[in-house]
Amino acid sequence: MTVHLRRMYVDCRYGQLHLHTAFPSSGGFDELTPLVCVPSTPGTGRAFRPLLADLGKDRSVYAPDLPGCGESDAPDKAPGITDYAAALVDLLDTLRLRQVDVLGYHAGSFAAVEFALARPQQVRRLVLLGVPVLDARQRESAQAQPLPAGPARDLAQAAAAYPAGERLPLVRQPVLVLRPRDELWDATARSDALLHEAQRVDLPEGESALGLQGSANVVLYTRDFLDR
Repeated sequence: MTVHLRRMYVDCRYGQLHLHTAFPSSGGFDELTPLVCVPSTPGTGRAFRPLLADLGKDRSVYAPDLPGCGESDAPDKAPGITDYAAALVDLLDTLRLRQVDVLGYHAGSFAAVEFALARPQQVRRLVLLGVPVLDARQRESAQAQPLPAGPARDLAQAAAAYPAGERLPLVRQPVLVLRPRDELWDATARSDALLHEAQRVDLPEGESALGLQGSANVVLYTRDFLDR
């Protein structure tokens, strides 16, 4: 199966949204449910490049640069998680996608959740790769990080301020939580009490989430969950 890796732009409420994409040789439109991949800091869909060719064998895959990140246009003010999710809603509408699955990574997990809450009839399943459910000390530390002004700080602070305890229990779609062996190991475990009936898989020791070493298992578990 030939997979075509491309880049494209779509319109959203903040201007243009830049996408990294993968399409099977069929074009993907008559295949499996399309997948939208939501990145973490620094907010560019390029982080998903190790996964795109494998996930795009039988479905269309879209990995956007979040508003203000990478090559996407920026909002007039620092965005919150709901603002990032709004751009994903615009992506759905602009491409006229009737239904999608969503993969969120770290801070992007929260934008994926808000996307699912905003469009419950169109977001079919959620895969959350590391969920930054921070305790009070971690939240304070994240908000005080000495990052330079810019997209990375905006996304990190938006995730730290997100009311995960209130929003995650509202999700009704099937959810797979993948827990990588990284700095969010304990934080991701806290999502168990918030995401009702979610399935959690701990990734093997020594694997990063999206690096060359860890991407194979992310693809394996994601594909198994989405293809049910």
